[in-house]
Amino acid sequence: MTPEYFVDIFRDALYLVLILVSAIVIPGLLIGLVVAVFQAATSINEQTLSFLPRLIVTLLALMFFGHWMVRMLMEYFFRLIEEIPNLLY
Repeated sequence: MTPEYFVDIFRDALYLVLILVSAIVIPGLLIGLVVAVFQAATSINEQTLSFLPRLIVTLLALMFFGHWMVRMLMEYFFRLIEEIPNLLY
């Protein structure tokens, strides 16, 4: 296995992780921003007010994107398994 081949596999893995994490984190960040603007506009300084909406949106994102995320991980895993013979040469 050449170092370039390993770097390609590692780059693909990092890209996959970045995409999967973004699908969960970005909706939570957007809801957190909306709640923060609401808190600033109304002068409500309750720390727990921003936690529950972010938790709900994160769980909804996991429910909505879960099938897609598992499919992406399975495709990457199967591609790695198919590449095992290339690693031996």
